[in-house]
Amino acid sequence: MAAVLAVKTALHGGASATGVVVCALCCGLWLGLLRVAHHRIRALSAGTPPAALAPRHATTAVLCAVAMAVCAAVLVV
Repeated sequence: MAAVLAVKTALHGGASATGVVVCALCCGLWLGLLRVAHHRIRALSAGTPPAALAPRHATTAVLCAVAMAVCAAVLVV
């Protein structure tokens, strides 16, 4: 959702270089979060009880979500 809002905000009133860079960063972070989520969904749907989420994957998901929120705040302000 933050990626969609970033694109909308970056393109509203003309595209600036900063807006495009922050928008691209936000979209990249969204793709990172989707990758971690896809990995977890596949583990959960394997049929056997999955192992606990690896700390590295959990940290990546949290950092992507927080960074997307920061990017969205930068674009709005």
